[in-house]
Amino acid sequence: MIKILKFINLKAILVYSLFAVFVGCKDASSYKDLNSYEKLEIYYKETLLQSATALDSLVNSKTIKERKAYFLKARMCFKKAEPILAFVDSENYNYLNQPNILKIEEEDFTDVKIIKPTGFQVLEEAVFSDDENDVALINRHALNTSAKLKFLHENASLRFFKKHHILWIIRDAINRVALTGITGFDSPALENSLAESQEVYKSLVVILQLFEKDFKDHTLFMEWKEELDLSINDLKGNFNAFNRYSFIKTHTHKGLEIWNKTVLDWKVVFPFKQAINYEVSNLFGKETFNISYFTGQNGDPLAAEKVALGKLLFEDKSLSKNNNMSCASCHKAEHYFTDGLAKPVGGQRNSPTLFYAALQKGFFHDKRAGSLEAQIVDVINNPNEFHLNLNEVEKKVSTNAKYQMAFSKVYQEKVSNDIIRNAIASYIMSLNPFNSKFDRNIGNMENSLTQDEINGFNLFMGKAKCATCHFAPVFNGLVPTTFKESEIELIGVPSTKDTINPKIDADFGRYDVYKTELRKFFFKTPTIRNIEKTGPYMHNGVYETLEEVVDFYNGGGGNGMGFNLPNQTLPEDKLNLTPLEKKQLIAFMKTLTDTKGSY
Repeated sequence: MIKILKFINLKAILVYSLFAVFVGCKDASSYKDLNSYEKLEIYYKETLLQSATALDSLVNSKTIKERKAYFLKARMCFKKAEPILAFVDSENYNYLNQPNILKIEEEDFTDVKIIKPTGFQVLEEAVFSDDENDVALINRHALNTSAKLKFLHENASLRFFKKHHILWIIRDAINRVALTGITGFDSPALENSLAESQEVYKSLVVILQLFEKDFKDHTLFMEWKEELDLSINDLKGNFNAFNRYSFIKTHTHKGLEIWNKTVLDWKVVFPFKQAINYEVSNLFGKETFNISYFTGQNGDPLAAEKVALGKLLFEDKSLSKNNNMSCASCHKAEHYFTDGLAKPVGGQRNSPTLFYAALQKGFFHDKRAGSLEAQIVDVINNPNEFHLNLNEVEKKVSTNAKYQMAFSKVYQEKVSNDIIRNAIASYIMSLNPFNSKFDRNIGNMENSLTQDEINGFNLFMGKAKCATCHFAPVFNGLVPTTFKESEIELIGVPSTKDTINPKIDADFGRYDVYKTELRKFFFKTPTIRNIEKTGPYMHNGVYETLEEVVDFYNGGGGNGMGFNLPNQTLPEDKLNLTPLEKKQLIAFMKTLTDTKGSY
């Protein structure tokens, strides 16, 4: 009864609020004549305008206290708008919510753009700085942000929306809260992530309320209301103490389950597939990702015969110049597709695992290749690896009777370097098991995690800030929820383990691709899945144990060691993890070890 009364009160508040927004321009009868999409547009535009108005008030504030209060009001209104804004205009959403670091866009040697950050995260750090407020700086960013919000308010139109757009908005919002919202990803200074996530969920309540009449099964609508209310109630408390494991397992996955029921209830057919498969209600399962989203391949990239052919090629040493090296030489299945060395013989960087390699947007440590197929070209041409060219590899394969028959059967065409690379890529794409102890537990297949392991996950996603770069569910640099970008970071990896006279590793990383000065020492964020089995660690293999890795991050990375790296993206402040917290963090990471299968 209490829940029903809460719902009735919320419904009354919503109807009154939307009427209050609209009545300034039209009469009440006109409002009643609007359809759900038109009412949603009114709600969305009002949240944008309220956010902009609060920022204007911030600019006119006379005290630090007032500036902080108006920032929080503006930020909460922005979070109300977030589910819709992030969907209809991801570019401007990212502009308003970008991290406080330089953005560098590299197309080629002659087209490098360096963009200074602005928006809410920059403003948050300025307003809540421990130093005396730089009022001119604060006002400049507040006015920039307000102007963008007003522009969006003036030009917003949701009249083209269909039911599938509403469902996309809801699912993206649920996933965004789980994968970045509750991690502190976009509230690094205040760590106000729980309160902000509440506003997102409250916005979902509004959206669903507007489309109540579209539910054929009204009990499903009530199920939504109950689940969203429970989620909002759980998004409370101390940032560091919040149980993210419980929230995702209990609420995120429940929300996705109800979402799938709603798809059926509304009889929605989506016009195309997205990165996450529509049918899933578990973000940490083998069926979670639509691998075709990442490949661009025609047909089924995971067809069994294609994968098997790719494995043969992957393990074939005859594809190298001296017949002494295959892909498996540096990526051994028994070593979880690494080689167990700091650097391979003749190589300059550590061999990363190929597990989950397909689930990223950029390849090699410096992200110089845009696809698995392009990465294979580099390996073939590299004098320290295969030391051949594509035509030579094609000739080797095409003159092999066994391969001739296999390619004819799988591809119905003769051998070419394109389909050779396609087959090898398909094999690598198959290496996404998602069958670790952690996956089995958060996916409700078993209940075997210890409290230390659960605490470690909560640390990873919260206080330790690991998940703000190693994003769940792949725990690499693939950015949710659009999964269109894999991030590179500057963390300041040393050349040796010497902490008395440390020196940064001489490898310039991403800089060597386009010679962009501001990209020196940047490297792609790798997955930490199977990390227990894939040491040594870092691009140069400098650390042999997970304890050493955690100590490095706990101390603030390179700048924490005394390096002068003005563009370091890893916060240089110490994390102040206790010995127990370090132990728990490592315990969690070890739960990401997949059960060995036949690969």
